[in-house]
Amino acid sequence: MTEPSIKTTVVGSYPLPSWLAAYPSIPNLRDALLVVLKTQELAGLDVISDGELTRFDINHPQTNGMIEYFVRPMGGISSALGRRHVADFRAQQGMGFRTQPAGVVEGPITEGELDLPSAWQFVQKLTEIPLKFTVTAPYMLAKTLLDRHYGDLRALTMAVADVLRRQVEAIDAPVLQVDEANLTGHPEDAEWAHEPINHVLDGAHGERALHLCFGNYGGQSIQTGFWANLLGFLNNLHVDHLVLEFARRGYDELEVFTDLREEIALGIGVIDIKDNEVESPDTVARRIQRAVAVLEMERIKWIHPDCGFWMVPRSVADRKMRALVAGRDLFLGRDSSG
Repeated sequence: MTEPSIKTTVVGSYPLPSWLAAYPSIPNLRDALLVVLKTQELAGLDVISDGELTRFDINHPQTNGMIEYFVRPMGGISSALGRRHVADFRAQQGMGFRTQPAGVVEGPITEGELDLPSAWQFVQKLTEIPLKFTVTAPYMLAKTLLDRHYGDLRALTMAVADVLRRQVEAIDAPVLQVDEANLTGHPEDAEWAHEPINHVLDGAHGERALHLCFGNYGGQSIQTGFWANLLGFLNNLHVDHLVLEFARRGYDELEVFTDLREEIALGIGVIDIKDNEVESPDTVARRIQRAVAVLEMERIKWIHPDCGFWMVPRSVADRKMRALVAGRDLFLGRDSSG
């Protein structure tokens, strides 16, 4: 079968298999990865992920390793938190959903013991389906830190970006995706936030993607705002495609993207990951049709869930992935059995 004009993918995370949570060993991690990869393959997805299982930390399950996994190993960041650290962090703006910082920046940030390439090497040989590798954006990571060194969010963010850039340069994934779920609620930083994100993206070897959503913490949206507030930021990005949340928010803002740079392909969220009801293929096809009607076929190159699946039951995630592919095939008039 020829390559479809609209590809299907996931954002990244997958529900943690219970045996890996109970016995988080290397053999069990490999077994879990094989299950997750094969499940996505059988669902018919065009680009899959490792479910972000290599990030799992039983001590920090709340954000599926999206934060601590990246910053705790970095040099210059301490994980020793006292009462004053917690109080100072809670006084900061924009991170009210966290009760404490992910770490305290006490000196220049270095790679330290962070080793993302090893995670990539562990999973890349387990499947022949194209894989994406996901990295949390430097802006979001910087916002979770209590800064005692740089004294400037922009400088702190670029220091984090420099570490991530060196890691990404050693990862030859077909798709490198940067994930940002905080900037959507803080457009006042959009005039400069593209610079550290581009610094990371420029280290990618394959297709470059940016995922933007309005948060998925405990199954809840965290940020409020509008896509129009970020259009200038989006047009400044060094990306091949965007991975955007729409199913939960609705599609009234689609027209904003008529002013997006033509060379940036759009990925449209058509699966709501904050609702356990499984969409029908008809629903998915109608959502694609609405996007195409506003933005035309040439702009819509990807469909996917709004965000990661880590908060939903595995049985729900699996059926939602199958519905995603079946809905795309229905819209394109493709034979799903092929």
